[in-house]
Amino acid sequence: MTPSAPQFLTVGKAGDARDIAYLRQEGRQPGLMWLSGFKSDMRGSKAEALAEWADTSGHALTRMDYSGHGASGGAFTDGTISRWLEEAKAVFDSQAPGSRILVGSSMGGWLALLLTLAHVAEVGLSASRIKGLVLIAPAADFTEALMWQHRFDDTIRAEIMEKGRYERPSAYGDGPYVITRALIEDGRNHLLLNRSHRLGCPISILQGRLDPDVPWQHAQRLVERLPYDDVSFTLVPDGDHRLSRAQDIALLQKSVEKIVEQNL
Repeated sequence: MTPSAPQFLTVGKAGDARDIAYLRQEGRQPGLMWLSGFKSDMRGSKAEALAEWADTSGHALTRMDYSGHGASGGAFTDGTISRWLEEAKAVFDSQAPGSRILVGSSMGGWLALLLTLAHVAEVGLSASRIKGLVLIAPAADFTEALMWQHRFDDTIRAEIMEKGRYERPSAYGDGPYVITRALIEDGRNHLLLNRSHRLGCPISILQGRLDPDVPWQHAQRLVERLPYDDVSFTLVPDGDHRLSRAQDIALLQKSVEKIVEQNL
């Protein structure tokens, strides 16, 4: 059963400690771990649908809010890919036991990939607890490839470098997105699309063709960087970035079920 109130895990050392909120549903293996997108949280529609699926199927599920998101502590403007990856790994290591399938949306897809690579580097492919990934509009390298190089002009880039931040308007009615210089510069330490990777598990990528934030060609570039793994790429012809319609949720659940069945 889905817990009603989150628990908290302290991540980081004294001067940089932040309380990370998570929800943990017990169940059978393989379990799932949900990773949300940029400025999203663990109670969004896709995460809630996944929780309902976990309840019905009896599988475990852990979901979390990064610092500066949802119920977690910390300021959003302090966030970087390194910090959010550290938090995701801490929750995975301590609150997502056993074999897991990572389900990541947008930035959560990038973090799912980075978390898998970090875990495999620690334990090796044969001992990895990560048995599959389901990635929804995965925004790998988005700080560099989609923002800095593609959407930001010289004026915006100069503002970020000189003032340390830029308030980017949101198309989703949730206020401007503050993009910091630290986020951009730190993102360069985690770029994935410049080389090939082996994750050692099946990967399912769901992508909307009409996605204005993560173009489908960007997701296809990721497929090309995963030549050693079993990768499926599903392009939803009329799909947007969020892929939160009933038919999109059904596709997500079907994709999760397929990878679960491969691990039973």
